[in-house]
Amino acid sequence: MTHAHTASPVRLAALQRRQSSSRGSSSSRNHQMRVCSRLLSSVLINKHHLMKMKMKIGTHNGTFHCDEVLACFLLRQLPEYKDAEIVRSRDASVLAECDVVVDVGGEYDHSRQRYDHHQRAFAESFHSVCAQKPWVTKLSSAGLVYVHYGRRVLQQLTHLQEDEPQLEVLYDKMYEGFVEEVDAVDNGISQSDGEQRYTISSTISSRVSYLNPQWNSKEQDTEEGFRKALALVGSEFQDRLLYFTNAWLPARDVVLQAIKSRHQVDVSGQVLLLQQGGCPWKEHLFALEKELQLQELIKFVLYCDQNGHWRVQCVPAGPNTFQNRLSLLEEWRGLRDDALSELSGIPECIFVHAGGFIGGNKTQSGALEMARRTLQTAPTH
Repeated sequence: MTHAHTASPVRLAALQRRQSSSRGSSSSRNHQMRVCSRLLSSVLINKHHLMKMKMKIGTHNGTFHCDEVLACFLLRQLPEYKDAEIVRSRDASVLAECDVVVDVGGEYDHSRQRYDHHQRAFAESFHSVCAQKPWVTKLSSAGLVYVHYGRRVLQQLTHLQEDEPQLEVLYDKMYEGFVEEVDAVDNGISQSDGEQRYTISSTISSRVSYLNPQWNSKEQDTEEGFRKALALVGSEFQDRLLYFTNAWLPARDVVLQAIKSRHQVDVSGQVLLLQQGGCPWKEHLFALEKELQLQELIKFVLYCDQNGHWRVQCVPAGPNTFQNRLSLLEEWRGLRDDALSELSGIPECIFVHAGGFIGGNKTQSGALEMARRTLQTAPTH
């Protein structure tokens, strides 16, 4: 006799719960998949949008030079171009889609962010763009970018504020001490007239040129070399800025304070006392005398040497000459120690150079007296 197997009510209820749970789980998974799909689509759309919005810096392809490399580096220091793609091409339609173009395109128009200098009529200099600046060297693409964006670049790299006077000092110095050379070399402007006595082949522009493929190399792709040049130029620009910020600017402040307190050292106002030995003072002195429009030029600078003794050094007549504004007394030159002290009547003398441009004394007061005695015998105008 066969018995029909029937499910108990409990088993039937459990089976229904599992089926219901399975349907609910499947529905939940489908919902989660739809949500994930929408999120993924949104991410992809946003990524595509961001890729389309990514800024582009345009420059020419082929052989590269220091000026456009520096121009690209400078632009990439700005927040809006930090992650910008550098597009290297001479195709006008490709360059037209770039946000900024340097060293190609035959156009200089700051309002359109186009910075080429190869036009026949182009003759811009720092002075012509900013009349208060003295430099008249023809600008390259590097100089054009620096003139318009240099202050902002330096703000990013030094964290100086726009209204801090040091920013403008560095802005000028980085052009004079780095960018102007790149401008001149790219435009074929010699440092001086006449035939050169020797060749300098280690400038930043020269080293960038060496990163191009050799003329007889089978591989003529310039992209890798351009990337190396970008790193090289960027590193040197930042190193120079670091020096000017951490060493050059503090030296300028030392000289400035010495100028302001010079009458406390000697009533003539012609003797400078530097509070820190080893401070490079000549360049700053010449610049600050002009800036402050000093009527009576400084003749001597006093400073302490590494042995704790004092030096009295004559100020040159100019930055590139060995002629002094006023040399130490003729009869002192070449003498040392007791012989010099006996002749001069100044105790603790150490020496006076045969050229008369510098002398030494064991004390600050002795070095100052050497300067004063020399000033007393100077011709009056």
